[in-house]
Amino acid sequence: MIHPESGSNIVESGIVDAVTADDGKITLSLAFSKARDPFATKIKQQAQSILEGEFPSHRITVVIREAAPRAPQPEKRTTTGGIAHVIAVASGKGGVGKSTVTANLAVALRDRGFRVGILDADIYGPSQPKMFGVEGYVPDAVERDGETLIVPAESMGIKLMSIGFFIQPTDALMWRGAMATNALKQMIHQTEWGTIDFLLADLPPGTGDVHLSIISELKLSAAVIVSTPQQVAVADVVRGVEMFRHQQVGVPVAGIVENMAWFTPEELPDNRYYIFGRGGARRYAEENGIELLGEIPIVQSIMECSDNGRPASAIDERVAEHYRAIADKVVEKVVKGC
Repeated sequence: MIHPESGSNIVESGIVDAVTADDGKITLSLAFSKARDPFATKIKQQAQSILEGEFPSHRITVVIREAAPRAPQPEKRTTTGGIAHVIAVASGKGGVGKSTVTANLAVALRDRGFRVGILDADIYGPSQPKMFGVEGYVPDAVERDGETLIVPAESMGIKLMSIGFFIQPTDALMWRGAMATNALKQMIHQTEWGTIDFLLADLPPGTGDVHLSIISELKLSAAVIVSTPQQVAVADVVRGVEMFRHQQVGVPVAGIVENMAWFTPEELPDNRYYIFGRGGARRYAEENGIELLGEIPIVQSIMECSDNGRPASAIDERVAEHYRAIADKVVEKVVKGC
């Protein structure tokens, strides 16, 4: 059996701590080196199932115990010490505008006087270089105190690091989970972030290896979930919320942003057309005790500005007012600890 994050066999890595068999009973003891290992429960269940299949006449007990303290390990070098708060921006499914929300929220926080950075952790579909017009940026490497650091791009006063800076736009990233997470760890710990008030982590859709790496490598202050109003999108929000709320993760959910909430034509400013349904994310938020941070309408400038490398909240006041309100709520929740 393989540990999903480390890629190591649980016997060879020492997770299987002890096995005893006595009088029709088998007891397997598992010891995980990482406190609150997010895979512990899954591995326990798999081990239980395997043993029950191999020894149907035995009573099987699988227990998880705290591993013995390990010898002191060398302190991991990281450049994240100057980051005050990390906010994960996530979505249950693709196509809901998560990256667009990330970019515009970053601009709104910058306009509030905060120092802002974006970690484009959407390994398989990096969008932030396009959003900020820095697609051609090639990161420099600099030496600091004997360490090689990666210089992030900077656009509109916002620091940006993305896997998109290291690949060609036409490249298909056919990476296994371990390859993706190793690249992500390098971007997190070797980027010359400097002093940042808010680092927004633009996560891939769904839940997976990248999410678990972010959770384990960065201390997240809060998560913002992005959805559209239709039920198929809201249904996927549940998985994202429950991942952050899981007892072994424990990241506060600041709230939900309902994107593409309605459409108002320029020539009919008083009309609202609910193209993707109405209020699905709002209902879910109300039923589950989560704050609806804001509703973002479909505005043509959002698409146009993103394509032109300048988030709409920096240009269009109709968009900016929505993101200002969301930014204020996020800051308040993070400062108060959600």
